[in-house]
Amino acid sequence: MPAQRAPAAVAMPGRHDVTGDDNDRAEAGATPPDRIAAIPAASGHAAAGHASPGHAPPGHASPGLAVAELIAVLAAVTAGEPRVLTIAGGQALPSGPLEPGHRSLQAGLRAWVERQTRHPLGYVEQLYTFADRDRAAPGGRHISISYLALTREARAGGEPGVGWQSWYRFFPWEDQRSDGAALIAEAIAPRLRAWAEAAPDLAARRERAERAAITFGLDDRPWNEELVLQRYELLWEAGLVAEAAGDAPPVPGAPMRHDHRRILATAIARLRAKIKYRPVVFELLPPAFTLLRLQRTVEALAGRLLHKQNFRRLVESQDLVEETGETARETGGRPAKLFRYRRAVRAERAIAGTKLPLARPG
Repeated sequence: MPAQRAPAAVAMPGRHDVTGDDNDRAEAGATPPDRIAAIPAASGHAAAGHASPGHAPPGHASPGLAVAELIAVLAAVTAGEPRVLTIAGGQALPSGPLEPGHRSLQAGLRAWVERQTRHPLGYVEQLYTFADRDRAAPGGRHISISYLALTREARAGGEPGVGWQSWYRFFPWEDQRSDGAALIAEAIAPRLRAWAEAAPDLAARRERAERAAITFGLDDRPWNEELVLQRYELLWEAGLVAEAAGDAPPVPGAPMRHDHRRILATAIARLRAKIKYRPVVFELLPPAFTLLRLQRTVEALAGRLLHKQNFRRLVESQDLVEETGETARETGGRPAKLFRYRRAVRAERAIAGTKLPLARPG
């Protein structure tokens, strides 16, 4: 059984040394690339005693120094499925160390992604910089700087083993559109309850049971689609994912190397939260699309079904889209109107915000 740790609450201090935000702090105020390797390993502020899921990234640091690894989460939605670009046969995300020749963090990231996958990067935003004290290899400490990029799926190229995967391959319980709820009820909830009952005292048993209920929507608690990272880390703490290297067989879900599945969970949670207040979903759509395709894309990202008429009313009431004057056939039915995103929305709603509705099915 792995060492236990506190749940990854959103506002928990000390979880990470540095965090990203929606304004893309990737470059602003960043340490120059040629000085990253000179950051003393003792400079981190992550809380001691919180073991990081998975193993430390590969590489070797000089004694007492930190080495930065750049990691990219490239997300797309294809045929109603959220997809992520992976390397090593789906075992890792595109990544590589920051090198002296990289003029910036993003330049280094782009170089690695294009070298490994042949996929050009457009806009990227920083997710988190993971710098827990136990993220170390012989001789030094590793810092993972992760980024999120929204794109449209293109044929994978580059190194052998590069390909697009459904992100629900790694987190099948997150897909509440189909079998996710049944998987939780049959394969996850009983094992979390057994883990809670195995706690050393009554207070600990109650605390574990409550965390399981809140994160996985047990005991009539509501499902919160944004708690992706908390769910993964709770399973890790309970020894129920392969990365935890526990004695118990893991629950369904493909593992990834190092802590790349943890980083992917962070990206999914960020995107699920962001589509509620920023129209980023349009970055995943072609210039012209039907309202049904827009809804299916939002459902794919959120992992749950939406009420068709409520969704359309909310989209139209916010004036997010406009008709192109053209039509297209979907699934052999009647021609459907094509729409496009109103670019003026970005300026009009810069202060007030734009909400893409996540109305629950009615």
